[in-house]
Amino acid sequence: MTTTIPNRTTTTAEQIADRLQRTITGPMWHGPAINDLLLDVGPREAARRPIARAHSIWEIVLHLTTWAEIAIERVRGRGLEDPPSARDWPSLPVGRDSTAWAQAQSQLADTYERLAAAVRVLEEEALQRVVPKRGYTVYTLLNGVVEHGTYHAGQIALLKRALESSSPA
Repeated sequence: MTTTIPNRTTTTAEQIADRLQRTITGPMWHGPAINDLLLDVGPREAARRPIARAHSIWEIVLHLTTWAEIAIERVRGRGLEDPPSARDWPSLPVGRDSTAWAQAQSQLADTYERLAAAVRVLEEEALQRVVPKRGYTVYTLLNGVVEHGTYHAGQIALLKRALESSSPA
């Protein structure tokens, strides 16, 4: 895996924006990025729950999208209340076809891209601002989004293995 090292000094905001993008598109040092994990997952597999009481891959994708959207709102000083559980873990669409699954994946990538773009232009002072009603800084919030994506990428990898082991050979 090759990582490009910029020839100029990057800002903290640019570094965080890069990590946000790499969570989805890679490269990641620990293993596959989320897009790579989803490449061979179809809508039927994405909707399945191979582990009792665990979320499906599709539910995780929707959940990650929600929290990237919330991060965008919080970076802009809005959306400061915790989301209701229906927004935190959205229900799967009624039509669970390949179009809906592709749309969910596209929305995830687009939301992380929009978040990275919003972060890239932040000044250092904006990163140190405390998010109202949260008690942590924007810097902490954004690093948390990276950690959250990495955590759920691990879950997706495990769910894929569980799907493989539960499928007839």
